[in-house]
Amino acid sequence: MIQNRSRLARRMLTGLLGSVALLAGCSTHTNAPGTEVALDETGYTVERDLRFSPDGWPQALYADLYLPEQSTPRPVVLMVHGGGWERRSREDMDWIAEELAGHGFAVLNIDYRFAPDFTFPAQLHDLQVARTWLNQAADRYRLDTSKVSGFGFSSGAHLVALLAVVASTDSALNQPYGGPDTALEAVAVGGLPSDLMAFGSGRLIRQFLGGRAQDIPETYRKASPIAHISRHAPPFFLFHGTMDSLVPIRQAESFRDTLAEHSVDTELFRMHLRGHITSFLTAGDAVDAAIRFLARKGDN
Repeated sequence: MIQNRSRLARRMLTGLLGSVALLAGCSTHTNAPGTEVALDETGYTVERDLRFSPDGWPQALYADLYLPEQSTPRPVVLMVHGGGWERRSREDMDWIAEELAGHGFAVLNIDYRFAPDFTFPAQLHDLQVARTWLNQAADRYRLDTSKVSGFGFSSGAHLVALLAVVASTDSALNQPYGGPDTALEAVAVGGLPSDLMAFGSGRLIRQFLGGRAQDIPETYRKASPIAHISRHAPPFFLFHGTMDSLVPIRQAESFRDTLAEHSVDTELFRMHLRGHITSFLTAGDAVDAAIRFLARKGDN
């Protein structure tokens, strides 16, 4: 059993920052359930730096696999970090991976290729092969690949949301690496940029998509998760800072509204008076709610 010192340290930091946030405001959970599921506590181990990209992939990609200490097949979460599609690493998501693993979820916390060296849909392909790797590794690691969910923040939220909604359709983006075998059962995302057309042609999006919106509007549309929502999309848990100036909360609200129009279950956790970064640093309550959401959907 691994020592959870980093997990405890993260909880202390989150608690400190959360106390500051409480002075400014609280959170509102729309469509919160009437009753909550009970979450078990478990130890876990971590296998680090597992290569999940196939031989010959343009860049070797690695992940950390968190494995709860249990004998039955484990539900799985595919975890994707943020960073504007151009930077950061999976280490940013370690504390959330630890929380999930401590409640019985196996977690594959992945890296992906960065812009501007690689442009869309390269990053979506990376997630698709990571999801395929889980299918291939199911027996070796006792993974229940009928119960694979997704978790991401910011650009990671965009990528995991896109993976989920695309896999639930017959979109051409499923070729050649996606499709039904890369589907997700449920998704929890924070700071989600759901409609890339709404951002104009800022540097991050321009280098991610390879051009300006007026020159490649169809690419901007295809890269927007909101454009692929159907009645077959999985349920979503969205958390977002109400004062997020980088990714305005309207991005989450519009995504939620479109999911609702297609009768897809959705919960929205508004973090009042929080911006983009602070909504991640003080996300303890949101993460707890997200874990319970994923557990409920896994029991359905």
